[in-house]
Amino acid sequence: MITIELARRLAHEAGLLWQPAPGDRFVVDAELLTGEVFWVSQLTVEPQTFGEQTVLGFNGTTEWALDSVSLDQALWLPREDQLRALLGDRLESLVRTEAGWEVTYAGSEGTRHTVTDEDVEYAYATALLTL
Repeated sequence: MITIELARRLAHEAGLLWQPAPGDRFVVDAELLTGEVFWVSQLTVEPQTFGEQTVLGFNGTTEWALDSVSLDQALWLPREDQLRALLGDRLESLVRTEAGWEVTYAGSEGTRHTVTDEDVEYAYATALLTL
């Protein structure tokens, strides 16, 4: 799983927008709650739309005393498959090397770039940050 800091960079620097869906991971981006990872599920946490605002509804989580948080208070922690999908057609290859996972992707004007990290999610996220 990527770190909170890397997730913030993806949101702010890369401008990733999140449309919550079942299976998504997130944290409530408040100092006392960033250590707790939540998963969107139709059983406990589900996206709800009120007018034009999306909130994350906490159903049946009495131990947290949370009713809902606005989407701008939640920080998405994208999974490997989601990061790979965001790279889309730019992704050329993913190879396991001695140094870690090597992601090769197309940049602008036909350039090729490579990022390597021990964690495949970090490698994909770093590639997204350079686009």
